[in-house]
Amino acid sequence: MPLFGNKFSPKKTSPRRSASLSNLSTIDEAQKAAEFGLDYGPIRVKLGGAEITYQDGQWLSEGGGSGVSQREVVKLKKDKQKLEEENNLLKLKMQILLDMLAEQTCESHLLEKEVQEMRGGRGRKK
Repeated sequence: MPLFGNKFSPKKTSPRRSASLSNLSTIDEAQKAAEFGLDYGPIRVKLGGAEITYQDGQWLSEGGGSGVSQREVVKLKKDKQKLEEENNLLKLKMQILLDMLAEQTCESHLLEKEVQEMRGGRGRKK
């Protein structure tokens, strides 16, 4: 018995080989791609009878009891925004055209006034 040695030295156990519980090695490549591939589609969640889908960075409700789906609401909001922008552009164009018309009308009146003065001036000299 060693004086300063380790009194307890258990034997080293041999490494164990456990049987794999995974069946991934038996699945063919096509099935693996379908199950675990990158093409997983939109994320769908069903909560309390309402199903919502995550698409394009937004959660969209589908059939939550209302008459209009969330997709239609989003589409209508985009259409509304587009029409408002187009309406603002048309208002701006109309305002520019009215300004141009006012400028041309003013120039026309000034030219008519000059012509009348010239005619009137000729008549006075005679």
